[in-house]
Amino acid sequence: MINITLPDGSVRQYEKGTSAHQIALSISEGLARNVLAAEVNGEVWDSTRPIESDSSVKLLTWNDAAGKSTFWHSSAHLMAEALEALYPGTKFGIGPAIETGFYYDVDFGDKEFSSDDFKAIETKMIELAKQKETFVRESVSKADAVKYFTEKGDEYKLDLIDGLEDGKITFYTQGQFTDLCRGPHIPNTGFVKAVKLMNVAGAYWRGDETKKQLTRIYGVTFPKASELTEYLAMIEEAKKRDHRKLGKELELFAFSEKVGMGLPLWLPKGTALRERLVNFLTKAQAKAGYEQVVTPHIGHKNLYVTSGHWEKYGKDSFQPIKTPQEGEEFFLKPMNCPHHCEIYKTKPRSYKDLPVRFAEFGTVYRYEQSGELHGLTRVRGFTQDDAHLFCMPEQVKDEFKKVIDLVLYVFKSLGFENYTAQVSLRDPENKAKYIGSDENWKLSETAIIEAAAEKGLNTVVEYGEAAFYGPKLDFMVKDALGRKWQLGTIQVDYNLPERFELEYTGSDNQKHRPVMIHRAPFGSLERFIAVLIEHCAGNFPLWLSPEQFIILPISEKYEDYAKKVLDELNNSDIRGLIDFRDEKIGRKIRDAEVKKIPYMLIIGDKEMAEGKVSVRKHGEGDLGEMTLEEFNNLLRKEITV
Repeated sequence: MINITLPDGSVRQYEKGTSAHQIALSISEGLARNVLAAEVNGEVWDSTRPIESDSSVKLLTWNDAAGKSTFWHSSAHLMAEALEALYPGTKFGIGPAIETGFYYDVDFGDKEFSSDDFKAIETKMIELAKQKETFVRESVSKADAVKYFTEKGDEYKLDLIDGLEDGKITFYTQGQFTDLCRGPHIPNTGFVKAVKLMNVAGAYWRGDETKKQLTRIYGVTFPKASELTEYLAMIEEAKKRDHRKLGKELELFAFSEKVGMGLPLWLPKGTALRERLVNFLTKAQAKAGYEQVVTPHIGHKNLYVTSGHWEKYGKDSFQPIKTPQEGEEFFLKPMNCPHHCEIYKTKPRSYKDLPVRFAEFGTVYRYEQSGELHGLTRVRGFTQDDAHLFCMPEQVKDEFKKVIDLVLYVFKSLGFENYTAQVSLRDPENKAKYIGSDENWKLSETAIIEAAAEKGLNTVVEYGEAAFYGPKLDFMVKDALGRKWQLGTIQVDYNLPERFELEYTGSDNQKHRPVMIHRAPFGSLERFIAVLIEHCAGNFPLWLSPEQFIILPISEKYEDYAKKVLDELNNSDIRGLIDFRDEKIGRKIRDAEVKKIPYMLIIGDKEMAEGKVSVRKHGEGDLGEMTLEEFNNLLRKEITV
């Protein structure tokens, strides 16, 4: 017999070789029908795989992220089976689950493929799903794996096998399709009840532009047809909220091929919005004891050699800038932290000076492949709301908690109420990816875990997600459509202070090494604004809106009064403009609604005679007549920041 510990802490005994599915059956048949996979001692397994020793087991359903991921990875195999049946000779690259479904990279040879082919594939997938084909796992030797895919003529699988260790290779087969895969998978294809192929794109094999471009087919599946219907409705709403679409309509930002891909141009309205965000955070930071600094847009190569960034990211960054002096090289600034370390070193520091908090809205540049660029969310030049805190080891936890407070203040002010704090730790099985001693990593990881617990944050732990120099706390925010975004990060770093030989004189009159905290509540202004646009569908909080009101005179004879109203409201620090166009009032109202201007002030005979305005609110309609003082007070109540 073996002991199985369930998530509630209860322990049950089962015969050796019992599967997670059998454990589920022993609890309830209803549960067993919904189990997609199982987490056994922290590793996701097939629900049918025998458990041979005492283990902790969590049964995974569609409601679990790992269960959903297993469902979608199995769906990628189902799609591959359909493709092989419809297009014999197709070769396959990789087919992982992603956050919104799955994809498979395939080589159709000479066949032209487009979204016009989606319907036939979807139909075939549902046909195969109804056969309830079982996913069968089989361990194979490296030689047999090579033999199988050599005979099949699939060079992509052979390339993958080349990097695998003999004795750790598995195949999965469902129906007539066999794939190289470590799993896990759902019990059978019958769980898939609804299929939608979403997109087709090109993808270089292994992400290498020198290798062949494959066809990447994206799809999504669900265990209920109704969930697909809901998902497609959400997709349509997301299209309406797309920050690239709204950014153009609201005249916030633009891109130019002549300027360069991934380099946004901020238009006047977007710049005004951006500056308000900067001023908002600058004010909050000043209250919290931060000092503003400014550093250059370039830095000497040696700066990034010292920091370790060159070794880790040099080959993926922009190429060096060479000067007339032989051997001298500079780089476009990829991050701000090394510059701030050098600012710290400009004078001796005492324990009485710490903590020191340097903040900068610093623009950085990182090379992204053209296919990875996406609006403001993935760019080549972006501005971080960066700050670096230098403190004594005993100050780390308190400083970290204060930064958490600042991040939560930002989220609350901008309407992000649904978030999880992800404790991102290093991968204990692959420490070579990281710099620094085990002792320093333990200290910094403990500080983050304790600070998050003391602030009562809803946290999840993710191993392998740490920065190369230290662990971090990443804030994962859900927007109005339930999509997850990483916004805001706090990182503890014992390593850069060592690399830059930072010091302070302690109360014992000896030299000590400070600890560094990196933090960015927005993350980057570009990405944050993109997410904010989509979260609020362009209906910004009133304090942030580029234009808080627009005056709509019914005809040109009311323009002088409109100008008087504008001057008076502008003098009260309320932002607005006048629509002087020779258009009917109905057209002016519709256009103001499209531009998502919060308030419309309509002016005609009655309003001018009484010294008032007729007020309409975007999305709500008529609010009636008001004096300018009443309208001013209305806005003041709504502006909370």
